[in-house]
Amino acid sequence: MKHLAQFNIIRLKDELDSPVIKEFRDFLAPVNLLAEESPGFIWRLKDEGGESATDLETPYEDKLIFVNMSVWKDYASLKEYTYKTVHSYFLKSRKKWASEIQGHRAVMWYIESGHIPTLDEAKAKLESLNINGSGPDAFSMTEIFDVNGQALRK
Repeated sequence: MKHLAQFNIIRLKDELDSPVIKEFRDFLAPVNLLAEESPGFIWRLKDEGGESATDLETPYEDKLIFVNMSVWKDYASLKEYTYKTVHSYFLKSRKKWASEIQGHRAVMWYIESGHIPTLDEAKAKLESLNINGSGPDAFSMTEIFDVNGQALRK
């Protein structure tokens, strides 16, 4: 059985403790908890504190790049959480806290059940998407593939 991994990055406008980032920071824990309680959720990246991934060493030199990674039963579960919960507010509002990033900010790919993706693996998938475009091995939120490698229509 395969599950869907997703990785996304955001380049914050300032340090996490900045007043500019306060709303984003204040809602990290509740939005992460909502993800964990959502149907189809399997796993998410956490730092040693166990609430978020804010204290993790990332594979990016830019210290303002914040990473998020999770694993879901399928695309429908991830889509429901991403676009039909309070999480959608943060997607729509990201310009308040985030600077523009060249290329894709998010990537998805299928993994074997039980596999926990690494940050290096995720970064490589995002780089592949930015270089090669969407395909069965790394795809965007707008060009979805199924577990058999077939493109889906949204």
